[in-house]
Amino acid sequence: ANEVGDMNLSFLIVVAVAGMASGFTGQGAFTRTNYPLFGSASSTALNAELEAILFDCDGVLADTERDGHRPAFNQAFEENKLDLVWDVERYGVLLEVGGGKERMTAHWNEVGWPESIPEGEGRQAKVKELHLRKTDIFMDLIDAGKIPLRAGVLRIVDDAIAAGVRLAVCSTSNEKAVSNLVKTLMGAERASKFQIYAGDMVKKKKPAPDVYNMAVDTMGLDKDRCVIVEDSHIGLGAAMAAGISCIVTKSSYTANEDFTGASKIVEELGDDAATGVTLDTLTSLLKQTA
Repeated sequence: ANEVGDMNLSFLIVVAVAGMASGFTGQGAFTRTNYPLFGSASSTALNAELEAILFDCDGVLADTERDGHRPAFNQAFEENKLDLVWDVERYGVLLEVGGGKERMTAHWNEVGWPESIPEGEGRQAKVKELHLRKTDIFMDLIDAGKIPLRAGVLRIVDDAIAAGVRLAVCSTSNEKAVSNLVKTLMGAERASKFQIYAGDMVKKKKPAPDVYNMAVDTMGLDKDRCVIVEDSHIGLGAAMAAGISCIVTKSSYTANEDFTGASKIVEELGDDAATGVTLDTLTSLLKQTA
């Protein structure tokens, strides 16, 4: 009986080993391709799938700060007879403050307020008025084609749409300006695929994580399956505070900033998929969960 049992056991072992080596066929069977113990599974198979890409706007979709927002602010100041011109260097310093209204307030708190904007209830109303005018001027610049998309943005967007990856823009800029930029520079069809979270939709602007948390909550996303695209350390701080992987694409004002904590740092997304950032690149940055 023992000999028979040993023979049966030996037979079963041989069959099992042979089956693993050649790969069984049929429903529910395993093969080398679906049994990860045999052969190395691809990194994509082992990682969670990319669910959404959350873009910042200014400096990421287009390099808008130096040649868009800054001259728009200056024109708004001139129209309101304010003796103020923000040069490239000064505006770079002010970018440490998130939000246009906040930026003007920080500047005048530092250097003194114009006599035409006296202290009182009307001060913030005037700041808001200036910001609205700046936004209109900025949108005119976008409509005139003065500010192009950055390299690689359309390629990544098109690949994401084709793969069913969801898209959003999360910005401290005015919602109207962000929506106009996306629609004008990308076209209405692409723009329809984006959710926009911007301006004063949240109480605290970047580096607080509020705008990214709002996007995740509203869209019903899994943070571990999202990647944020930012260009500044303020934006990176917001991404890190939200607990979401972040790739940084340096822009004209942010090239020398400290991006410690970024999942990846690049000069640009790149128009050439062979050398630039791809969906596979972004997928590789997803946070791993046990």
